[in-house]
Amino acid sequence: MQNIGIFYGSSTGNTESAAKLIQKELGEDKAVIFDVSEAKSSDVEQFNNLIFGTSTWGTGDLQDDFECFLAELLNSNLAGKKIALFGLGDQCSYSDSFVDGLGEIYELLEDKNSELIGKTSIEGYEYDASKAEKEGQFVGLIIDEDNQSELTSKRIKSWVEQIGSQFN
Repeated sequence: MQNIGIFYGSSTGNTESAAKLIQKELGEDKAVIFDVSEAKSSDVEQFNNLIFGTSTWGTGDLQDDFECFLAELLNSNLAGKKIALFGLGDQCSYSDSFVDGLGEIYELLEDKNSELIGKTSIEGYEYDASKAEKEGQFVGLIIDEDNQSELTSKRIKSWVEQIGSQFN
């Protein structure tokens, strides 16, 4: 039974690839993937367990499709749902706004009466500032395909183990 909805916004395919790796680690029988360019609030509301993923562009901008999806997300009833986040960014070229897009999503969801899970360590990353860092941790899984692609699979596997035990 698919009880986890994975919603992603991707421009170059990296976030989509990460979403597929996350689905594979969770089990394709447990998770279904949605491209946010085609998703609606009714898609979000059918799941008790949600994963949202986005990349960050330029100096901290949210990925275009996910930015458009925010209206659907704001109109969704998220009360009582468990939500995990993942984000892609470039810590070298954009060290002052590393994965800021994910931080924006987190801030939007903070007051939605849902449980945000899946925080991760900031260890192993080199950046100057990030809206996705709260109280010394990242608000979700952070992937840097530009500079640390060799760590992606390991980071996803570890994170999925963490959130998998927390999902209903």
